[in-house]
Order: sequence, then C-alpha cells, then structure tokens
Amino acid sequence: MFKGGTLMCDERVIDEQLKKDAYLFNSGQHFRCYHALGCHRETREDVKGFRLTTWAPNAQHVSVVSDFTDWESGQALKLIENTGFWTGFFPTAQENDCYKFKIIQADGTVKLKSDPFAFAYEVRPKDASVVKVLPEKTWSDNIWMANRKRLKIYERPLNIYEVHLSSWKHHEDGSWYSLKDLQAELIPYVKEMGYTHIEFMPVMEHPLDRSWGYQITGFFGFSSKYGTMEDFQDFVEACHQQNIGVLVDWVPSHFNRNDYAMAYFDGTPQFEYADPDRANNNRWGTLNFDLGKPQVHSFLISNALFWLDIFHLDGIRVDAVSNMLYLDYDEGPWTPNEDGTNENRQGVAFIQKMNRVIFNEYSDVLMMAEESTAYPGVTAPVHEGGLGFNYKWNMGWMNDTLKFFEMDPEFRKYHLELITFSFMYVFNENFILPFSHDEVVHGKKSLMHKMFGDRYNQFAGLRTIETFRMTHPGKNLHFMGAEYGQFLEWDAEDQLDWLNLTDPVNIKHKHFMKTLNTLYRNHRSLWEIDHSWDGLVVLEADDRKHATLSYIRQGKNPRDFLVIVCNFKPHEHQQYRVGVPYEGIYEVILNTEMAEFGGKWSVPQPPMKTLNKEANNQPYAIDVILPALSVLIIRPKRIKGVNKRSIN
Repeated sequence: MFKGGTLMCDERVIDEQLKKDAYLFNSGQHFRCYHALGCHRETREDVKGFRLTTWAPNAQHVSVVSDFTDWESGQALKLIENTGFWTGFFPTAQENDCYKFKIIQADGTVKLKSDPFAFAYEVRPKDASVVKVLPEKTWSDNIWMANRKRLKIYERPLNIYEVHLSSWKHHEDGSWYSLKDLQAELIPYVKEMGYTHIEFMPVMEHPLDRSWGYQITGFFGFSSKYGTMEDFQDFVEACHQQNIGVLVDWVPSHFNRNDYAMAYFDGTPQFEYADPDRANNNRWGTLNFDLGKPQVHSFLISNALFWLDIFHLDGIRVDAVSNMLYLDYDEGPWTPNEDGTNENRQGVAFIQKMNRVIFNEYSDVLMMAEESTAYPGVTAPVHEGGLGFNYKWNMGWMNDTLKFFEMDPEFRKYHLELITFSFMYVFNENFILPFSHDEVVHGKKSLMHKMFGDRYNQFAGLRTIETFRMTHPGKNLHFMGAEYGQFLEWDAEDQLDWLNLTDPVNIKHKHFMKTLNTLYRNHRSLWEIDHSWDGLVVLEADDRKHATLSYIRQGKNPRDFLVIVCNFKPHEHQQYRVGVPYEGIYEVILNTEMAEFGGKWSVPQPPMKTLNKEANNQPYAIDVILPALSVLIIRPKRIKGVNKRSIN
C-alpha cells in the first residue's frame, strides 16, 4: 500500500500497486485508503508531479479539470482494469492548485465533482479541491502520548469543554478567530478553567457556516474556513503540552447532498444506499451512507484513522449513531427486516467492525457514541455482542435532569423520580453526562435561562445542577458559554456573549465552575470507579418532603470518598441528618451557596462530629445545615475503623 510522501516509481509499478489497493478497498479491508486515493506527490522517471486517483466504478469517463489542465476539456484519467479506480499523473500540478473531476456519469450526464479524498478545499463559496501534500510533522507531545497509553481509560478524569470553532470568540471587526488565535487564547482558558479535554464540533470541510459542520462534503479535509492541517496539528500539540486532550465530532452516518460533492458521484448510488427510502435522510436533508457496502467501510474506517493518525487526536465523538442502528429512525417510509424488526443489521455490523479496527490500532483513544435510544450494549465489547464504544452520551439523564430543573421547585417533590431514575440504569453503559450545544439552541434557551425563578435563583439552580452533574457517576461534557452562565442562546453566527463577564454575578459563576472543575480533578472518588456500584452508595433517594438526594462517591482507597447532599428546594433545612460509613470528623469542602460563588453564605460550616446513630443504612450520622437550593460536598477529615489499602 502507498504510505504517503513522495513516491519514486514508474507507471507500471504504480498501476500494480493501485490494483492491490483497489482489491483491499473493494473488499472493505483498506483502512488507510487515503494513501492510495486522492492527490499525492510523486516522481516518475525524475519528473516531479502529483498523481490523482478517484473511485468511480460506474463512470463512463473521468478527467481532471484544473489550474494545471484546461478547465473545459481537462486531462483524461485511465481506468485501472475493472477496479473502479481512475488515475493520472500531472507533472505541471503545483501545491495549492485547484482541481475537480469531470465525470461522464453512467447515464451520460456530465458533472464536475470535488475530490472525496482531498486534503484541502477552496474557501466557501468556492468548492474545488486543492492540491495539498499530507504534512509530515515531527511531534513534540511524547509525554502526553506515553501517559495516554499508560493510564487506564476508565479510571481517568474526563471533563470535556465542547467548542464550536468559529463562534467561541471573534475579532472586533467580526471576523473569526483563527486557529493560531485560538491556540493563544482558548488553550490557556481551558487550562485555567480546569477542563481535561476540548471537543470540537466537526472540523471537516462543510459548505455552510451555520450548519455547525455536520453536513460534510470533504471528510479528509480540515475545513478551509478554519485554517490549515498544519495549524490544527500545532493546536493539538500545544494542547497536549498543556495536558489537555483534543476530541472531534465525526459524522459517519450521513453526508451532504450538494451536487458538486459526493452525492451520486458517478451517477449511481455509490456512497449512498440504492433504495431511495434508505438513502434519503429527510430529517437532515442529507444522504445516508450505505453501511452494507464494503467500499464505504474502507472509506469511513480510513477516515476515522486518518484523524487519529495525522492529528494525534485523543478520541472521536460519533454523531447520530441511532441513525445507523435503526431502519425507521428517519422520518418517512421504511422497510422492515425479514423478521419484521427495525434494526439496521448492516449498520450494527459496520459499527462493530469500525470499533474493532480502531481499537486494534489505538487501544488508548476514546470512541464516544451520541446514541439517543436504549439500544443495548453500546459500550459493551464487540466480542460480547456489544457495539464496542468506550462511552455513550446519557441523553436520558440529560433530558430528565433539565426537565426537573426547569420545574417550579415547590412541585419538585412530586417528581423526584426525574432526578433519581438514572440510578436505576447508571451502570448499564459507560456514560458521559452531556450539557451540549443541542440543548441551548432553537428556542430551548441557554442552560442558565432554563433554571426556574428570578436571576438569583437561576444562578443558584445553575450551581446546583452543575454540581449534581459533576458528582453523579459518569464523565462530563459542558458546552462553551455555560461555564460563566451565558444568558442568551448560542448563535453559531456570532461569538459567545463575553460581555456577560462584566457582570459580577457571571464572574462569580465562572469562579464557581473553575472551583468545581478543580475539585473534580483533585478527588479520585469522582472518577476512579465510575462504572460500577463499587463507586456509589445511594443514601437517600426518596425524601420527597425535603426534595433532597444524598449519596456517596467512592474511590479505590476506602478512605477516599465524598458525601454528596443535594437540596432541590429554595428552603434551608436545619440539622439535616445524613448517614456516613465511619466514625470521626467530617468537613464541607464545597457549599454551592457560598458568597464567593454568588450565594448567601459568608461563613463556612464548622467540621461535624459523627453521631453514634444509624441513618440511611449507615452505622453513623452527621447533622448538617443544608442551604436552600444547594449541594454540599463533604469529605472525611479524621475517621476511624477503615484501613488504608486500596480496593483492587
């Protein structure tokens, strides 16, 4: 297989190699097909140039129209036997030249198409592919990469800051921050705030700014709107040097249907299903990938590995997994399986194959599923019949929690199950708890604005919901702007409302989130045992009178635990009794109602000595003052009757 760089060979040898690549590609087993297809620098008989290769199995004729050929007639490519691969060598091509494929399609229609395997594209509204050499970077993130391999994935803190690249911050003239600007400002900001990872919404080439990037036209191209591949490599490297991981959103279930791109590339259903009901995605106005086609397997798995290979990414969030799992997920007509079910067995098989291949190559990356149903085994290993992801977004928890916090607190006691039901399934999957971009647009209001009551109570509710999220079993994701309590909905065409940070209340909330994030990273009990009952003891989940919830988060060391007490009503509870496992002295390490965070408490609660009384099925108890609409995080200060050995 081609391995990139400048290849020195004659035409015959190259054609033979392309035949081998085509065989692997057509059988669904070419997992680095971006080295064979697309645009690559070559030297043939001491002549330097670029080889262009594309896959168009049903085309009648393919030529290249470009800056280095005639834009009308172009230069013809030759078909490599019956492989579907068309290729040609262009000695006059130069890096940054523009080109398209001129395809006489199966029905005789002539179409100009961008290269599905291109590494770069013109800036909107232009849409040609750009000749681009795949960068060969010498990386300086060895320590980060070594630690990534060394540390156990599930026993690490994971607190993700989700970012839309073009709307985080703008210049005074309204222009977007470049990647270099973001490298200078976003990375220090994320480090200061205590997040562990940045997750970018899609950075692949897409045509419309306000689409957020989920309608992709160029899967192998870093979007020209944002910068260059080299810029993104430098950004990731700089993150790793500051101990920050980088994740990206990826969309393998569907693609943009614009006529100049991948849609019906050779005039026939090529990347999409042949059945129009399966091909057309009515919900998003896109086309669904044919996940039963081996060439699509090669394309998509190669693409996932491309982003991990070239950019040292730490993981991928896979968008719209449900769209790949169900035949009836979309709006419109559908045909059941032969047994009458709605499972897309081709989609399931593809996902399992994808995760198996990726983890064989990168055992230390994160594969995260945005899966909105109760499909079983999303994060179970493939060899056990699961889909093989590391993590699944807990959409049920998110929806129930937001519904609860939008409710008048006086009625919450009647609906406490919204906040406690998650404990019934909390370890069915490895979960991420998301407050994502999807929840702060289209009239849903910002996270702060969702909170019930006046401005004071909204911020009190915001501190409470954030602390509940951070202490609940599962990893964490937080969309930009929520960390300082932005009031307005997110607008993809504008920057975040940074003017909010001229308000003392917002400044205090930002300080609170920084404190909470730091506390999370510093306390192993909040992330070390996130996926089994060994890490959780529910103390009280049915105190409807007070509308409270209390639980213990436990680390591997028996002494490493925190007691969490949540008050979901705007009423203070005096001498509220909480069960604890050991005799001794306990202290509050976080009270969300402290004045420094925007609350009303100026003096911390004194340490609490245990009472020799049982409570919440625990042998001892402490009495606390539970502030209105708050969460207390309590740790043991000096305790008896517990050894210091870790749980194995």
